[in-house]
Amino acid sequence: MAGRRVIPEFYRGREYSVDLLPKIKLEVVVDDAALDKAVDAILTAARSGKIGDGKIFISRVDEVIRIRNDERGPGAV
Repeated sequence: MAGRRVIPEFYRGREYSVDLLPKIKLEVVVDDAALDKAVDAILTAARSGKIGDGKIFISRVDEVIRIRNDERGPGAV
């Protein structure tokens, strides 16, 4: 399979293969009004129908603070 790395390992004198899939982590912060559109865009771009397509976790961000100028709230995003 393209992109996969098979790494031979040894455990108790026996060889076995560790099959790794390349992964990325994407973190996105969007306004509630744009949530559905952002999720749909990620699903469309990431779905291959194969193992390893990933997961989407949705959680709230209580506060955003821009360190450079101490701006807070939605404007800091």
